[in-house]
Amino acid sequence: MPAPVATTASPETHPAAAPAPAPAGDAAAASFAALTDKLDYLDAADIKRVREAYRFADEAHLGQFRASGEPYITHPIAVAGLCAGWKLDAQAIMAALMHDAMEDCGVTKVELIERFGAPTAELVDGLTKLDKLQFSTKEESQAESFRKMLLAMSRDVRVILVKLADRLHNMRTMDAMAAHKRARIARETLDIYAPIAHRLGLNQIYRELQELSFKYLQPWRYGALSKAVRKARGYRRDIVERVRLEVEKALQDSQLPAQVYGREKTIFSIYQKMREKHLSFAQVSDLFGFRVVVKSLPECYLALGVLHQLYKPLPGRFKDYIAIPKANGYQSLHTTLVNPLGTAVEFQIRTETMHAVAEEGIAAHWMYKTVDGVLPPDGTRQGAVWLQSLIDIQQETRDSAEFLEHLKIDLFPDAIYVFTPKSKILALPKGATPVDFAYAIHSDVGDRCVSAKVNGEPVALRTELRSGDVVEIVSAPSARPNPAWLNFVRTGRARSKIRHYLKNLEAEESLELGEKLLGKALRAEGLTLPGGDEQAGGPEGQLWQALLRWSGNRTRRELLVDVGQGRKIASIVAKRMAALLTETGARPDALTLTAGRFVADDNMPAQGTVVIDGNQGATIQLAACCRPIPGDAIVGYLGRGEGLVVHTAECSVGRRLFERDTERWIDVEWADEPARSFETAVSVLVDNGKGVLAQVAQAVSAAEADITHIDMGHERAGATAELRLLLSVKDRQHLADVLRALKRAPAVLKVARVKP
Repeated sequence: MPAPVATTASPETHPAAAPAPAPAGDAAAASFAALTDKLDYLDAADIKRVREAYRFADEAHLGQFRASGEPYITHPIAVAGLCAGWKLDAQAIMAALMHDAMEDCGVTKVELIERFGAPTAELVDGLTKLDKLQFSTKEESQAESFRKMLLAMSRDVRVILVKLADRLHNMRTMDAMAAHKRARIARETLDIYAPIAHRLGLNQIYRELQELSFKYLQPWRYGALSKAVRKARGYRRDIVERVRLEVEKALQDSQLPAQVYGREKTIFSIYQKMREKHLSFAQVSDLFGFRVVVKSLPECYLALGVLHQLYKPLPGRFKDYIAIPKANGYQSLHTTLVNPLGTAVEFQIRTETMHAVAEEGIAAHWMYKTVDGVLPPDGTRQGAVWLQSLIDIQQETRDSAEFLEHLKIDLFPDAIYVFTPKSKILALPKGATPVDFAYAIHSDVGDRCVSAKVNGEPVALRTELRSGDVVEIVSAPSARPNPAWLNFVRTGRARSKIRHYLKNLEAEESLELGEKLLGKALRAEGLTLPGGDEQAGGPEGQLWQALLRWSGNRTRRELLVDVGQGRKIASIVAKRMAALLTETGARPDALTLTAGRFVADDNMPAQGTVVIDGNQGATIQLAACCRPIPGDAIVGYLGRGEGLVVHTAECSVGRRLFERDTERWIDVEWADEPARSFETAVSVLVDNGKGVLAQVAQAVSAAEADITHIDMGHERAGATAELRLLLSVKDRQHLADVLRALKRAPAVLKVARVKP
């Protein structure tokens, strides 16, 4: 990788005009010659195309400078140099040179297609931020940028490689920026970019991004630890050299050709270990470690045997990532040994192919394809599988903040490995549950999951899985996702699938309610709701098309869902439809106004009143302010986007809504036989003493009701205490029985239903 360019600023904040003329040396560094030495793996035609892209970028950024005074073109050249280090192809190098041209210079995608072809233009477009749109928050802007970037990755994974190179150079050259901007960019890098690099197996980039982020987020701690590491390096140099020589000799004696490298832990990883294990710097024993690189896979295990004969292994510190690779394709044997001086040293044993994947991850695809003419190892493809899962999530998730939440969940670095009953291994994030496992197998398995067995034993669906568990999912054709699962699932895939199902379910309920409300409003005009839809031929199809043009909806279904969710008023839509029907020759029918009372419809009485029986879904809600129960006089308010909300007729909150928006109120009534019990709030004043709660619970139980929640407030209890109970009752008569039972309890002084 190229050496960092000192004292430059991130392009995210570069000014349009130069603060000062650039030094001559910097101008020389901005020339194409700085990049050509790294492009020797490309043929002459490709280098010519890259040179053309460089000239285009140089002209586009002419007059732009970084905060340090350097020409802005130094940044694209450095990014292209990093990409060249990964042996990316000419299109990716060209995109790296022009990655800010659309965002900062007003270059259009059409212009790029004409000059450099569609593939390169798509790469540049995928890297361009959504700066032309206005967002309400920084978080939303960030989420939308990631969405576009990841969507481009579904077509081409090179986008993320160029993006990571861009971020790495920005992080290396942030010294000229204001401290608060450095901290913001460093936090974003630590939260998003470093984990993406880790999941793609770009471990070298991952470690450097973490190190630089730590340096800017906590400069004092970084400085103190750096100084301590430099001191320790001097003390332990002799030990490290002695161990390296002994290991090399042992491997040579066993006729096992290998390369042995000493390596040092990063400052950030030392800091993390100190925090997680509550250690001082002096207690961190494994500051140094070794990598042993051999020719073939069997030699990895032979080298392991040699090392275990040379030094004593620490029990429980051996990990075989060759047999079970990490989720990002990483493969190595890890073992911790005790050297002759009694200190623990970690060894990583791998082949040359594994070493390339460990350091460069998914970028090793281009290195192997170009240098050795062979396909990449299977591990590099695992990163692409993860990318595709993110694409599936973003296609089902329209809300940008929700997508970023899924993204952060799936970037969780720790993984567990569990088995299907047929011994297939699945990698899941730490803390994953059987529901996550079910959705990892297939969305249909997740949707129909009813219970699970782990290692042959039945477990709850919220049970956290552990590595090595054999998980079996029990499903049923009639089962459906439970909203409560959202409280414990860990993978973005499971969360998005559950939310997607619930949104579709809500839309179906809203469609049914909207059709009923519009039918009722149209009957009030003396007309009946026409059949068909906008696709139907004849007058009915034309009528719906005209209505949709007026409403701005795309389909009849969408219009009815909007009516059911309160986004459009049924009476206003009905008046417009009545006008359209009148234009076609239809006339209001006096009989239709009264015929409803003779129409048999279990769910919608003749008068058009909506019936509440407790079976309604998310589109009909009982207001939390007054908590109506059967027997209460009730009214319905069609909220904007929240469906029908039912209040008691005497609710003060409902009255204020009525005064503000009379058009949104519709008639509702209770069913003769409600399908379930309903919650209501009760206030109970009691003598504070021993066994009071038991008396209250016994009285409620005797009246055949349930307590679903108890609140005793935050004030310190005195001689008396007020309890607020949520009771589950059948109707007003049942509530009256419960209140009488409570009044008879010796400790109860006063009891009343809570009203808003």
